[in-house]
Amino acid sequence: MARHNTSHAAPNPPADATEYESDEQACRQVLQILALIGDKWSILVIGQLRDRTLRFGELHRAVTGISQRMLTLTLRQLERDGLLSRTAHPAVPPRVDYALTSLGTTLLDSVAALADWANAHRHEINDNRCRYDTTHPPRLPS
Repeated sequence: MARHNTSHAAPNPPADATEYESDEQACRQVLQILALIGDKWSILVIGQLRDRTLRFGELHRAVTGISQRMLTLTLRQLERDGLLSRTAHPAVPPRVDYALTSLGTTLLDSVAALADWANAHRHEINDNRCRYDTTHPPRLPS
């Protein structure tokens, strides 16, 4: 992300640009995407779909603790962003499959790297939290 332009005059867009995107717009979009990807349910769903296509019920059983409503909302958002595909099959009972798209697959390495980092440093972080909590009493709301 580029630094926010603090001058009052808007910079000129490139001659071939049909629409100019400001640094502020780009930052806002990146933050929205990171919020989605940083959401624990999205990461867990993406992780479950890394190796195979799954049906709704299979995903619901595989993602421990997620409600049906939250799973539905998460799947819709991931589909909207193009990270997964939804395929409805004409069958009785209805069957819907979910799979990562090629864009969703590109996210796997980054998610795996973050998970590996968290696993490698979890003891150190927990020790730091304990040390901090013993030396800093809880603050009362002002």
